[in-house]
Amino acid sequence: MARDLSIEVSGLKFDNPFVIGSGPPGTNARVICKAFKAGWGGVVAKTTSLTDTQVVNVMPRYGKLRTKGGEVYGFQNIELISDLPFEQWEEEFKIVKNEYPDKILIGSIMESYDKARWQEVAQRSVEAGCDALELNFSCPHGHPETGMGAAMGQDSAQVEEVTRWVVEAVDVPVWSKMTPNITDIVKPAKAAKAGGAHGVSAINTVLAIIGIDLKTLRPLPTVEGHSTPGGYSAPAVKPIGLRAVKEIATDVPQFDISGIGGVVTAEDAIEFLLVGANTVQVCTGAMIYGMKMVNPLMDGLAKFMDEHGFESVQDIVGKSLPYFTTHHHLVDLQAEKRANKEEARTSRDKMWGSGNLEDETASLTSNE
Repeated sequence: MARDLSIEVSGLKFDNPFVIGSGPPGTNARVICKAFKAGWGGVVAKTTSLTDTQVVNVMPRYGKLRTKGGEVYGFQNIELISDLPFEQWEEEFKIVKNEYPDKILIGSIMESYDKARWQEVAQRSVEAGCDALELNFSCPHGHPETGMGAAMGQDSAQVEEVTRWVVEAVDVPVWSKMTPNITDIVKPAKAAKAGGAHGVSAINTVLAIIGIDLKTLRPLPTVEGHSTPGGYSAPAVKPIGLRAVKEIATDVPQFDISGIGGVVTAEDAIEFLLVGANTVQVCTGAMIYGMKMVNPLMDGLAKFMDEHGFESVQDIVGKSLPYFTTHHHLVDLQAEKRANKEEARTSRDKMWGSGNLEDETASLTSNE
């Protein structure tokens, strides 16, 4: 009998906690349907906006960092949101829901700081079939130049206000996507909750420069001899994602979290669940290893649950949070342990005579 990996989040039942994150693996109905066919629990479509928002991508737009063995551990992109007209996205959403009516389709939306535009793109996405919305306050390149994406996500007041606009406009779960390019990620997470969000997604990519070509002296990825800092992802960012999810889970309790950042293996995903995420998104991993990578994720999660006796995925969520503390408390714990050892050592002679002398002698004799 197959293990039940389902989990209910914000009133939506996911077949499993593994979700395709917003990006190329959700760039149209064709690839979204491939994800659902492969077994993913949900898909966040590539971020879209109203048609008159200018989106022009460049080529090349990706860069990779590899180990000496060739394994990709870092990935950078300077790709913008979807360049499809929003009217086309409405058709794409309808195609997906017609083919997979019971699967969880999440629309990712981004707009300028304008209430009417945010509400329009939100309402039309839901009317076209989206089961939930993810608000992109986190794209680190391109759009922040116009006050969108991470520029908005770094302003907690805007996060709260825009989240409220969308929550007022639709009757589906709304998650606000957090940028890691900020000093304290808890502040915008609290703002999102104050604005009525059902949860947050964390994290988007880390603004970075992946490297410089030492022959040409040009930054990577190189476009017509030039480049721009972009979004860094893949396994190298997992520690940053785990830290962010832990901080949000600790400081904003009773709040749904979709964990993101460098997930490739089941173990990676389980770590996000243990620090407080109740779904786990994968984007770069699917781009590198394909949609079928969800199978080892599910198998690994089922095995982990069997090994530890977890009855449901929800039982795993946040299980490791009680073991995080402050550095000062770690010092106190270590001092207490040393004191107990010292007390045990110095108390040995005091304990003689508490029982029978011959029994105490025998307990200390190696060849009794």
